Amino acid sequence: MTNWADSAPAADMAPWEGGWYRTAQRLASPNHGPRPVQTSQVDLIVVHSISLPPGEYGGGAVQQLFTNTLDWDAHPYYQGIRGLQVSAHFFIERTGVLWQFVDCDLRAWHAGQSFYRGRSQCNDDSIGIELEGLEGLHFESAQYETLARVCQDIALRYPIEHIAGHEHIAPGRKLDPGPGFDWPRLQGALDWPAQRFPLNTRADPLQLR
Repeated sequence: MTNWADSAPAADMAPWEGGWYRTAQRLASPNHGPRPVQTSQVDLIVVHSISLPPGEYGGGAVQQLFTNTLDWDAHPYYQGIRGLQVSAHFFIERTGVLWQFVDCDLRAWHAGQSFYRGRSQCNDDSIGIELEGLEGLHFESAQYETLARVCQDIALRYPIEHIAGHEHIAPGRKLDPGPGFDWPRLQGALDWPAQRFPLNTRADPLQLR
């Protein structure tokens, strides 16, 4: 089995138990698979947003969707996604609570048809993080704090070179996390080189101080 952390920076791996993040609430999803053998490294984080039903928070429907236990008849909106099988590695509630559904060494089903940094099929070499929210609206401070922490710890284990939104890897098809997401805020919290972020989201480093 390939160890996707082989080429990660040498660092304390204490936050990790294999590809599972120790401080996340673990709820295993059946919606995953192995990463292709030709995948050389996991170097991309993809940020998404989701709420079920749209604009409603805290009801547990996202967790149910990712574990194939959602009651499709519980809300009219669900008829349009009936039978959908998807997942993400992580999900961050409005309160900042972090869930993990898929071992980060495995391929979650979050990106769909996608292309970024010269490569297609971004599920193959990325880690997907869903924020509870509605595209176009703001996100909570607790979510930014959790997102920054988990991104920093992901970069301890995996050689992360890029972070992007679903909208950047599937333009025209996806809009999340949308204009309500504060990319400069995340850039400032992570203190990563601007080149790791999508071109139209980068802030002047002097403005982040």
